[in-house]
Amino acid sequence: MKTFTTATILATVGVFALSGCASTGNVTPQYVPPSTYQNYNCQALSQEYNRVNRYVEAARNEQSTLSASGVGVGVSAGRWGISPNISFGVGKSNNTKARDAKLSRLYGERDAIVQTARIQRCSFANGIKIYGE
Repeated sequence: MKTFTTATILATVGVFALSGCASTGNVTPQYVPPSTYQNYNCQALSQEYNRVNRYVEAARNEQSTLSASGVGVGVSAGRWGISPNISFGVGKSNNTKARDAKLSRLYGERDAIVQTARIQRCSFANGIKIYGE
């Protein structure tokens, strides 16, 4: 049983490791022309790729925070007479559209860097997948 569990864990980790960076969830990369990076050498492309990946990870890890969306004060009338009421609108921030737009741009930049690195035959681009591969 112990061998089966270990084999299952290793197989699962292997599948995630082989998936590479092409996984973008449900966010489609924005098109960025590879010619943007044509003047970069392999070392600069590698540094730029790492920088963009740090931004991608930071954007993926952004948490929605609680935010006050308003305070309402009013008067209500009911069976027991007239009484004041106060309501607070507190909920989760729904900033996923802005985060998805940022991720879309970053994914597009990352794909353009990899395409340029492939054209220049940079070794770091070997095995890196881009969107649609």
